[in-house]
Amino acid sequence: MQSPPNGIRADAIDGTVWRKSRRSNPNGNCVELAALADGGVAVRNSRHTEGPALVYTREEIAAFVLGAKDGDFDDLAGLT
Repeated sequence: MQSPPNGIRADAIDGTVWRKSRRSNPNGNCVELAALADGGVAVRNSRHTEGPALVYTREEIAAFVLGAKDGDFDDLAGLT
């Protein structure tokens, strides 16, 4: 099974269940992720649920999550 292309309308990806972090605020300032049937992960802006969605491999998502845990992006969120 082939992954949908990057930039696809998020509402056009069949069978996705979108979820967001428990740390998301009620104003909708967050991203949502969905596991894809081919093992990939789709990412969309929660304020624009129709898309576009960016699609990553699990390895790419793992590298990002581990980098975030290590603080690699703290400056981008104003945490440093």
